[in-house]
Amino acid sequence: MLNRVVLVGRLTRDPDLRYTPNGVAVANFTIAVNRPFSNQQGNREADFINCVVWRRPAENLANFMKKGSMIGVDGRVQTRSFEGQDGKTVYVTEIVADSVQFLESKGSSSGGQDSQGYQQNRNQNQFQNQNQYQPNQNQNQFQPNNNQPQDDPFKNNGEPIDISDDDLPF
Repeated sequence: MLNRVVLVGRLTRDPDLRYTPNGVAVANFTIAVNRPFSNQQGNREADFINCVVWRRPAENLANFMKKGSMIGVDGRVQTRSFEGQDGKTVYVTEIVADSVQFLESKGSSSGGQDSQGYQQNRNQNQFQNQNQYQPNQNQNQFQPNNNQPQDDPFKNNGEPIDISDDDLPF
């Protein structure tokens, strides 16, 4: 059997980060996902999908993403039930995220770019990645020239880029 969901959409509000009595982080959020077709008036409609993510990814989501941020969610559908205040059983269907991918840099969905913070994080990550793997000196390893400038994949400050559908792998 298979229960797998992959979604790409925008947060409809800031993630709601809470902690269980045992101190486990949990974030509830809703993403708007555009439908792949237009209605009779020619407008695109969206589905609003409730999601939940646990532990460190929940904290990261709440700290770095906000309303309007584009994210990718990989997870599964789960239905749970509880007794409401009126005594009736309430059923909730939501996506339990195994991972959440940030598809925009922090702040780019609102037009403002926190470039200094982004650059600091990028430099820190590059430093950590360089120190994680130290090849055996007896092996011939390709060593890139560190004097060459590196291409910045976010040099357009999060602005849309033109990509043909033919260039996409899916």
